[in-house]
Amino acid sequence: MKHITKVYGSLYANNDVHLTLDKGEILAVVGENGAGKSTLMKILYGLEQPTSGKIYLNGQLQHFRSPHDAINQKIGMVQQHFMLLNPCTVAENIVYGREPRKGLFFDREEAVRVTEALCEKYGLHIDPRRLVGDCPVGLQQRVEILKVLYQDADIIIFDEPSAVLTPQEVNELLRTMRKLAEMGKSIIIITHKLHEVMAVADRVMVMRLGRYIQEMAKTETSIEEMSYLMVGRRIVERQVPPRKPTGRVLEVQDLVLAGSEAKNILDHFSIHVDGGEIVGIAGVSGNGQSELIQCLTGLLQPTSGKVMLKGQDVAGKSVGDIRTAGCACIPEDRYLWGCAARASLTETAIMAHQRSSKISRNGLLNNKGARDFTQSLLDGYDVRNSGQTQKAGELSGGNIQKLIVAREIEQHSPLLIAAEPTRGVDIGAMEFIHNKLLEKREQGDAVLLISSELTEIMSLSDRIYVIYEGRAVGEFRKADATEEDLGILMMGGKLNEAVS
Repeated sequence: MKHITKVYGSLYANNDVHLTLDKGEILAVVGENGAGKSTLMKILYGLEQPTSGKIYLNGQLQHFRSPHDAINQKIGMVQQHFMLLNPCTVAENIVYGREPRKGLFFDREEAVRVTEALCEKYGLHIDPRRLVGDCPVGLQQRVEILKVLYQDADIIIFDEPSAVLTPQEVNELLRTMRKLAEMGKSIIIITHKLHEVMAVADRVMVMRLGRYIQEMAKTETSIEEMSYLMVGRRIVERQVPPRKPTGRVLEVQDLVLAGSEAKNILDHFSIHVDGGEIVGIAGVSGNGQSELIQCLTGLLQPTSGKVMLKGQDVAGKSVGDIRTAGCACIPEDRYLWGCAARASLTETAIMAHQRSSKISRNGLLNNKGARDFTQSLLDGYDVRNSGQTQKAGELSGGNIQKLIVAREIEQHSPLLIAAEPTRGVDIGAMEFIHNKLLEKREQGDAVLLISSELTEIMSLSDRIYVIYEGRAVGEFRKADATEEDLGILMMGGKLNEAVS
């Protein structure tokens, strides 16, 4: 890719960017949110057309006007947000668009056979007849990879592939990438997680503010140097001093959420969070974390049990009542729960603040107050934007995440539920968000941190619970927690000795 420039109005998403990729190579493209990485990949995959610049494949000039053009040239992309049909089987998803036929009809058994052969060839095993909606996130990503391989892609783009994976699933994904490269596939991985870059990449390209900054062999760089090149400053790892907690803010007692079958989704789940502490919940995705968040915030009504918030039982109350009682929430999915894609930044910022005296009076919106409040969030949390009328869905993933974090922290609630607060954000934004959570802890408020990032849980939490199949199966103090012990419990194993 030579001299690639992409302009949206007055914004340069890519500004004279160059990229090269060799056969059998894994290239990591890293940079802050809004650096232009995803835009560059969308241009390569035909989802966007460059304002200027050229793409050459095996020396031949290419014009990709759609993903169909890119796929025909054996370029595939594994999207950050999966493009799967949940009611259909694994095999049906993999062959979708290029289905084997028997006469005029879809040959389902041939689709199963083709999928089994593909799984065997690449060592990515999964039941072809299983419904995708019943698969955990790690297996759904495997389906996405197999879809691309079924299209016979020689170049595979992975856009933030580990954003929704557990540590165990990440390790499996990195092994898969290395195996594909050894088989002659060329890989581009966009990621914020620099330890993954060091684990799997051959070469690293750094972007910042839409520009190409530098590239180097993985063996010639370090996490510290890449961090500096990405954000233009040194990232300092903050030490979290111990703090004596104050009174009880949240107590969840024997919470039960019945499932559609005999098994409970939440099975007599009990935890507590005091003021002035961060309590982490570690667990493999799909063990009840999402349902727990929804029960605590009023989106789901628990079957039984209590949710005591500052001494008041809010179990089964409405979202509004629970917010009023003192709970704010950074949701786990910023697009599904955190914002409306077509809402302006002003509308997004004032959600749940609309009754504040600075923003409304007698039920009427104070437009100046709303704009001033929004600007304070945009400036205070460094949200890169083109103006308050910009749509939320037009921001990069990391920037909309920062706006949602700002909105929820500025509720100044005694309890903050932070679910996947740094999912898909760059290292600079991650440092910023972590500092904001620690500031809330220092102010004496309670933070319940739910994250699939074990390093995040271990670095921030004063205490850690492990959730498995809807139950709290272990509790650790920060000093006693090890990644090995947490991992054993997260996978349903037992420790030799009791934890305290």
